[in-house]
Amino acid sequence: MKTVVKDVMTTRVIWVKHDASFKEMAARLRENRVSAFPVLDDEGKVIGVVSEADLLTKEALDGGYDGMPGMITGLLRRKEQGKARGITAGDLMTHPAVTVGPGDSIEKATKLMYKRKVKRLPVIDGDGRLTGIVSLADVLSVFDRSDDEIRGEIAVRDRLSYFPPKG
Repeated sequence: MKTVVKDVMTTRVIWVKHDASFKEMAARLRENRVSAFPVLDDEGKVIGVVSEADLLTKEALDGGYDGMPGMITGLLRRKEQGKARGITAGDLMTHPAVTVGPGDSIEKATKLMYKRKVKRLPVIDGDGRLTGIVSLADVLSVFDRSDDEIRGEIAVRDRLSYFPPKG
């Protein structure tokens, strides 16, 4: 059996609307002990993700660049400068959101996390609405099994690839 995202994802997801304020987001991160959350539009569709790093950029650069060494200022990307001026989740979020579907394989989710350098992926349905979230810890949980269970799964996969289903 191939493990899919819905087998390991978290379904109780902390999220914010696109118009959530900096103060509201910081409080929700702290209260819920999460490091990021999806941002939803008025129709409940995932449009981005706000992380602690996004909020840190805002806080670190909110006062402008006075007192910051010129070299550091020169290295700041335009995107970070825009985030520093932002006041809502829609301003601060990373977008578009990198997402997966509940039926996607764990392998796909893992590769996507690695390539895009993200620690979590919102899980969306066919309409783009939030159904869960899958984190690095969730993905790695598939290895929290005995060696015999893993060997058995490999043996089943080998047999299925050797004798593909008819039809």
